[in-house]
Amino acid sequence: MNLFDNQQNEFATRHIGPDEHETKEMLDTIGLQSIDELIKKTIPGSIRLKKGLALPAAVSEFEYLNELKKTAAKNKVFKNYIGQGYYDTITPSVILRTVFENPGWYTQYTPYQAEISQGRLESLLNFQTMVSDLTGLPIANASLLDEATAAAEAMTMLFNHKNRNHDHITAPKFFVDEKIFAQTKDVLITRATPIGVELVFGDFATASLDELYFGAILQYPNSDGAVIDYRSFIESAHSVNAQVILATDLLALTLLTPPGELGADVAVGSSQRFGVPIGFGGPHAAFFATKDEFKRNIPGRIIGVSIDAEGNRCLRMALQTREQHIRREKATSNICTAQALLANMSAMYAIYHGSQGLKNIATRTHLLAQKIATALTELGFEQTNEFYFDTLKIKVADVAIVKTKAEKQEINFNYFADNTIGITLDETTTIKDVHQIAKVFAAVADKKYAVDKKISEEINLPAFAVRTSAYLLHPVFNTHHSESQMMRYIKSLENKDLSLNTSMISLGSCTMKLNAATELIPVSWPEFSKLHPFAPKEQTKGYLQIISELENYLSTITGFAATSLQPNSGAQGEYAGLLVIKAYLESKGQHHRNVVLIPISAHGTNPASAVMVGFKVVVTKCDDAGNIDVEDLKAKAEEHKDDLAALMVTYPSTHGVFEESIREIIDTVHQYGGQVYMDGANMNAQVGLTSPGNIGADVCHLNLHKTFAIPHGGGGPGVGPICVAEHLVPFLPGHTNIKTDVTNIHAVSAAPYGSASILLISYAYIKLLGATGVRKATEYAILNANYMKARLEEFYKILYSGKNGTAAHEFIVDLRPFKTSAGIEAEDVAKRLMDYGFHAPTLSFPVAGTLMVEPTESEDKAELDRFCDAMIGIYHEIKAIEEASADKKDNVLKNAPHTQYVITSDDWQHSYSRTQAAYPLPYSKANKFWPSVSRVNNTHGDRNLICTCEPISSYVEQKAAVATV
Repeated sequence: MNLFDNQQNEFATRHIGPDEHETKEMLDTIGLQSIDELIKKTIPGSIRLKKGLALPAAVSEFEYLNELKKTAAKNKVFKNYIGQGYYDTITPSVILRTVFENPGWYTQYTPYQAEISQGRLESLLNFQTMVSDLTGLPIANASLLDEATAAAEAMTMLFNHKNRNHDHITAPKFFVDEKIFAQTKDVLITRATPIGVELVFGDFATASLDELYFGAILQYPNSDGAVIDYRSFIESAHSVNAQVILATDLLALTLLTPPGELGADVAVGSSQRFGVPIGFGGPHAAFFATKDEFKRNIPGRIIGVSIDAEGNRCLRMALQTREQHIRREKATSNICTAQALLANMSAMYAIYHGSQGLKNIATRTHLLAQKIATALTELGFEQTNEFYFDTLKIKVADVAIVKTKAEKQEINFNYFADNTIGITLDETTTIKDVHQIAKVFAAVADKKYAVDKKISEEINLPAFAVRTSAYLLHPVFNTHHSESQMMRYIKSLENKDLSLNTSMISLGSCTMKLNAATELIPVSWPEFSKLHPFAPKEQTKGYLQIISELENYLSTITGFAATSLQPNSGAQGEYAGLLVIKAYLESKGQHHRNVVLIPISAHGTNPASAVMVGFKVVVTKCDDAGNIDVEDLKAKAEEHKDDLAALMVTYPSTHGVFEESIREIIDTVHQYGGQVYMDGANMNAQVGLTSPGNIGADVCHLNLHKTFAIPHGGGGPGVGPICVAEHLVPFLPGHTNIKTDVTNIHAVSAAPYGSASILLISYAYIKLLGATGVRKATEYAILNANYMKARLEEFYKILYSGKNGTAAHEFIVDLRPFKTSAGIEAEDVAKRLMDYGFHAPTLSFPVAGTLMVEPTESEDKAELDRFCDAMIGIYHEIKAIEEASADKKDNVLKNAPHTQYVITSDDWQHSYSRTQAAYPLPYSKANKFWPSVSRVNNTHGDRNLICTCEPISSYVEQKAAVATV
């Protein structure tokens, strides 16, 4: 053994669970001699790669971090006053350490299993309450991807609302004030065009809306920083039945009259400046708040209050959360994710500071802006914003002169084409910074600046803009202001949640793998976290180098020509990929091609994304083995040959099988002039062994939060880049801040490179594993799945497998027979797994009444065995019901999960023992995870939708009731 080679490849042994001895045991269980034999039986030879990936060799973790430091040093961290939706902020250390850098928070899955997600659900409910309070609107969701896409979702919601409640609008118009952020305009254009909405840009003050307008959007404060009274415009819009969206700023709203009190129907924006680093543009949690009449139509996730089986208050996600999986092509949005981790950080920031603390931060920022305005006016410059919060707009003779002098002082301003300059302050700005800015302008004016340390404490806002309403009155925002209190509150929530630092999370199609600490550490480095997405390229050379290298790595892995990292979720990647196909077809004069073939087994976001692009969905059948029905697909492709645009296909299939007919399917679509979009949800079974480009697809999206190790963060962040073949490269998403010579489509996300700060994680994943390691990870993902399948198929029917009897990286356990034999449903098994200390696999998708299991390569044999033992234990519990030795109604499955309170209660009247309920297997005695609530009543929550923290009065009533008792 060469010790020096071993040092270079050590990360693979850290990332991949089984060692050589365990690998041999697992192969023996499957009945095979080698991993290579398993791969040959699993992946059709016709699509196997003939040679290894052209990626660099692996580097050690120590070497990687040292090299990355050198790359980071190429970035120049200037003091940024650019604004435009991105601000420097101070992340309180207690939040940085115990949330942002804590695997107990960043390795959680989306809270679909509410009983083991009460902590993050409470935090997201706090986020919704914070947004609702600050915007003055009663309903808020649990975050969206970014401000620009939140604005686009709001526009779409209003458009659908108008069509639903009125006659279909024949020529719908949407007014966009010229003073909204440029990136928001860009995304609005992207989203409006396919659904036939005409955007009308102009000055709200002179705009005249009529009945053809269904809505309008304005920025508050606007992109110049001006605070303007929009009341009369909103009233006039309402007079013609048009609704109004205000894109706004949460920190500003601690001082300014909230959108709800101005009459706005929707408020959107970014919560980034509430303690979330800029990170070159993301990820940041967007917010979305609206009136009660829209509560059933809000895009994304909503956290609601319900009760559990014991009648106790609990939290869960509301019904519309997975609308696209229920309604598919009839869905009004393809959003199935959020920015949960970042929303949690923002909520914790508000909790830590409280209403007064936030107001103090806002007031300091505003007063410092006033100080600069006074200083620059005295130097002879004109400040054009009559009223403002944190942003000034200064007229100068030549912006180039100011830019040169500012950059010498390591300062970035926002430079406009009309020789004006934007200066946006934030909570990091100090009086020292104020004097430095003034000195730059003094040098431009060739004048002396007399340092005056006195600052007026009188806020200069007009009466219409001064907020008089209270906010954040709930006890949670008024209790945890010391670090001890905050640390304990965060820990109390963490303890309620199961995450990857508790046990494996074997969710099929969700790929919950190791999120290595070395991959995540650089995300907090200031050379990356403090870069503004609109900073000059000369200051971001290190970041651009990493982005370019990552794009090339992903293109190599997928077998394609180019990659766009802009889409910041998997669904966003689907949408972007279809937009690229649409633009390509239209460039060839084939505007009429609008039919997309989608197998019935596809993810629900597939048809929803297709409809958003303006395509018509035609569903194709699957056969009894779960494969695409080739004859049905051929028939429908021929039927629609004149207007066929694309096929959307997941590979390996949603059923966890490498379908042998994939090349035939792709050739058929190409034969009739269509393009092939490959959903990258199952890419963890392809990397290094095959690829979408090698198989013959034209475009794919990747879930970097699945295959490439970005943490799920309790339901986001995610990244969904798209990789495309040569002929589609000119149509990749562009951005208003990046000028190119190609005919790009408009932006799909707010920032040029989407969630740039977490691209570092996937970059590290590939660098640390290298060409050999990424292939080995895929091989072990397939090995682990087939080992578990081999252990479980003696007890459960396993649905679908390849022609040689193997699965890909996931497999489906059929629980439907037990409904008849024992009255046990898949949900009962999912809840009982919690008692064994595990998160359930994917429930009832893609087949109702099943569990889809994906172990990933990161789990060792001992953990795989613990899960298999749990499933086998549950099998025997079901058999006891079938054999009548356990009661059909009062049994451990129907009553699962069992909380600590239920187990220790004096009132125990069940037909089974406490030990059987709480400690079903010996390992659970040593490391018991307790669900914090009993089974959640979803129906109650949907009938009684409450999506903000209950008012103080309800808490007073509870205390009074307890006192009475």
